[in-house]
Amino acid sequence: MTVLEVHNLQKTYRQHGKLVEAVCGVSFSINAGEILAFLGHNGAGKTTSIKMIAALIQPDRGWVKIEGCDPHRQPQALQMLGAVLEGTRNLYWQLTAEENLEYFGILRGLSRKVARHRGIYMLDRLGLLHKRRTPIQALSRGMQQKLAIAVALVHHPRLLLLDEPILGLDIEASQEVKTLVREVAAEGCAILLTTHQIEVAEELSDSVAIIQSGKLITLEPTQEIIKRFSNSIYIISIQGELDSVRVNKILALGAIFLDGQISYLGTPKGLYEILEVLNPLPLLQVKQEQADLTQIYIELLRENSHA
Repeated sequence: MTVLEVHNLQKTYRQHGKLVEAVCGVSFSINAGEILAFLGHNGAGKTTSIKMIAALIQPDRGWVKIEGCDPHRQPQALQMLGAVLEGTRNLYWQLTAEENLEYFGILRGLSRKVARHRGIYMLDRLGLLHKRRTPIQALSRGMQQKLAIAVALVHHPRLLLLDEPILGLDIEASQEVKTLVREVAAEGCAILLTTHQIEVAEELSDSVAIIQSGKLITLEPTQEIIKRFSNSIYIISIQGELDSVRVNKILALGAIFLDGQISYLGTPKGLYEILEVLNPLPLLQVKQEQADLTQIYIELLRENSHA
């Protein structure tokens, strides 16, 4: 079942006397239980798109539907929406965990009794029942992030907008939040995930959409795009250090140099050009490997910036 439909969204701003297309013809959908990673650099159009989905700004053209309802014209659509945008900013820090859940539950149309009941349920589910009367500001960063998600879910929304869910968290808290996100999706909630941590998008998402200069440059299942690019990813290991001249040359050829290894996503012809730059340095290994979403993301942005 389709939960979110976004069709031909467009938004233009006037900046310094010029018209700037922030979003141009963006269309996608998310089904129940699906996690769509919505990726792009700062200024690419992600935030503007999300604000149009959440009815915070009006699109110039196009439309949004949440389970068939337009959030810009039908307020009931917003009752099906939960959002965690910009970290934990949807929490009141001087209120306790329980008070936050109750307050936001009532704000989203629940009775006080139901809001209190669901708040206790969410705290218990997250293993935070013992922190129910603790002010948010006294909780750890990981606890705050889990509570921010819980607040967004207290009214059982059909769609969750989730921005940078594990940014700044330690390894244990990151794993707990990722597990929670997977569980929420498994229960049928559609999730729109935005993050600059591409490895998180690869781990959690079912599909990926990449936006650049206001336009979608790709939209496809995560594993399919990885499979499609995996026939052309090469890893080159060398002995010794690379001088700055060679580093600059291989970067210009589209390779990535990281931790003493060269990663190249491209054609065999391009690979030989890189090997020629490295000649006569001793090679330890040249192998073909499965691409990861970070490499694919960088390559797609590079390709489209030159198009």
